Amino acid sequence: MTSHRNDLDQPIGAPVLDWTARPHPDGRTLAGRFCRLERLDPDGHGADLFAADSADREGRSWTYLPYGPFAGVGDYMGWLRAQAALSDPFFYTIVEAEGGKPVGLASYLRIAPEAGAIEVGHLHFSPALQRRPAATEAMALMMAHAFEDLGYRRYEWKCNALNAASCRAAERLGFTFEGVFRQAGVVKGHNRDTAWYSILDHEWPGMKRAFESWLSPGNFEEDGTQRRALRDFRPA
Repeated sequence: MTSHRNDLDQPIGAPVLDWTARPHPDGRTLAGRFCRLERLDPDGHGADLFAADSADREGRSWTYLPYGPFAGVGDYMGWLRAQAALSDPFFYTIVEAEGGKPVGLASYLRIAPEAGAIEVGHLHFSPALQRRPAATEAMALMMAHAFEDLGYRRYEWKCNALNAASCRAAERLGFTFEGVFRQAGVVKGHNRDTAWYSILDHEWPGMKRAFESWLSPGNFEEDGTQRRALRDFRPA
């Protein structure tokens, strides 16, 4: 609850001093230990992405997205080229550091520079990326870029409320659940209720330390198994 009031004795929000609109993402490469995020390049990334996605033979990873799976590499390349031409959503390819192969996609979207709000979405992780440290690191790199480089105040995650895996991922990454928007859309001919999550700028420093601790070499066994879960490092 706010303690700020105007001259009419009405409650108002806390002042945001010297606020200016935030810059749009500029496509710089975001590099970590396990992966890097490069601006989507259909010609450079497309064939390898399609090959990585093809390991999901049943197409389960596409169920809750409004597109896919794609019948062939030609259809997929056409879709990638259409997305790469957009500034919102603003797509990145997730490239594994070891081997340099593209293994997933992510984007910023619903970018609101005046409000300082930005969403992460259009996440599609191939089997080579799912449940790997690189997947967590990719999300941490995008958060860090939004909060530290670009100065956004609010970072959002939205997903189909029936997508239990995405809801669990948001909670694991430290997002706060804000509620469900009922009948928010129609996707592939079916109703979509949308679950909303967020992280705010003042929450980021503690979360950054948690990501750094979790991603440190000392937190992994020789076979890559984590020693402590991410939640163990997060602030109470």
